[in-house]
Amino acid sequence: MSFTDLGLSAPIQKAIAEKGYTDPSPIQAQAIPAVLAGKDVMAAAQTGTGKTAGFTLPILEILSKGDKVRANQARTLIVTPTRELAAQIAENVEMYGKHLPLKSTVVFGGVKINPQMTRLRQGVDILVATPGRLLDLYNQNAIRFNQLEILVLDEADRMLDMGFLRDIKKILSLLPKNRQNLLFSATFCPDIRELAKGLVNNPVEISVSPKNTTAETVEQLIYSVDKNKKAPLLTHLIKTHDWQQVIVFMKTKHGANKLTKQLDASGISAAAIHGNKSQGARTKALANFKDGTISVLVATDIAARGIDIDQLPQVVNFELPNVPEDYVHRIGRTGRAGASGHAVSLVCGDEIDLLNDVEHVIQTHIPREIVEGFEPVHALPASRKLRALKAKKPKKFKTDKPEHKDGQRSGDNARGHKPTGKNRRHTGNSSSSNPYANSPGKPSGNSGGGRRINPSPAK
Repeated sequence: MSFTDLGLSAPIQKAIAEKGYTDPSPIQAQAIPAVLAGKDVMAAAQTGTGKTAGFTLPILEILSKGDKVRANQARTLIVTPTRELAAQIAENVEMYGKHLPLKSTVVFGGVKINPQMTRLRQGVDILVATPGRLLDLYNQNAIRFNQLEILVLDEADRMLDMGFLRDIKKILSLLPKNRQNLLFSATFCPDIRELAKGLVNNPVEISVSPKNTTAETVEQLIYSVDKNKKAPLLTHLIKTHDWQQVIVFMKTKHGANKLTKQLDASGISAAAIHGNKSQGARTKALANFKDGTISVLVATDIAARGIDIDQLPQVVNFELPNVPEDYVHRIGRTGRAGASGHAVSLVCGDEIDLLNDVEHVIQTHIPREIVEGFEPVHALPASRKLRALKAKKPKKFKTDKPEHKDGQRSGDNARGHKPTGKNRRHTGNSSSSNPYANSPGKPSGNSGGGRRINPSPAK
């Protein structure tokens, strides 16, 4: 099957050909016809398999035949968890739709809101947004959804992990009921299925690979090394193998900054990208990495699903993630679109539990090596035997409490949430539960409202 068999118009096929693509990936081959047919879709595919084009291409086709968008309206809304991923999707929309008379824009936090409001005044056919900034713009009357035809939730599992459930529910409440819903994700965990119950209607389910599997084109390797030797070993590997472009993943922002300074001191050009960096700094670091100005990008997991770089050859896990599923998304930055890639993890003895969790999730033992001169003093224990994966139960999401208008506090907040334990002094302020409160109709003996302290007798 080729893209010409999917019913896409000539302008879109021209843009695809200009990128050098001829055959759709499995997720694209299944998703594009379903979206064009107007059906709701739930699609899961591992990172790097072309999910973005799987919904971008058919949406462009549908919108090219519809009504003109009105001021401050959007015909399609694509919601993503991170700024980097939003920017990546917006680039794809612009690239594939450049021969169509459609308007699109991207909005996210960390930058001034006024330019975004200006772009929305004329209306846009496709709006790519992060949840927080989207709600800010709605509250300022910069965007309305009367013309909305299609809603896309991309990387929905990541949005739940990042605590966006309440924002998602709020956004859904603002949208018209009659719309097409597309839910794309790297994984289909039980929590996603729970969310989907109130989102999609009789969806076409697409899953082109088992959940939490790594791409076959990615060669994985573990270097066993002591924790205090990780930075020198990384420097050695970069210089010895002449790695020109590598992403290094860290667990903390402080660790990313520290490693960046160590690499710079060793003569290796590097930049850090994480949540504490301004949007301008993050965008600049990513641009410098893509054009080769810097060779190492040190990132926290906030960037794990938002970085899309063609032919990225190398990914390094300086530290294994606390959430084993994040390992899949980290190494998914390499080996994309059928290209080969390498994923290296520097693992010390203290990380054996994290390694066991990762190998359990991907259901394979990762090969190990020791680099001469960096032999660990504390050996990395052998991995445990693989166990079969068990289905997880979906989380029970908390029901949002009714909000108070005008900043009023609830009664519980005003009382400081005093417990109702056995200690009667701590059971609230009512006279029925507080033996030291005034009885009804009996004024206190002093102006303070408490018990009166008898004065000392006169001598």
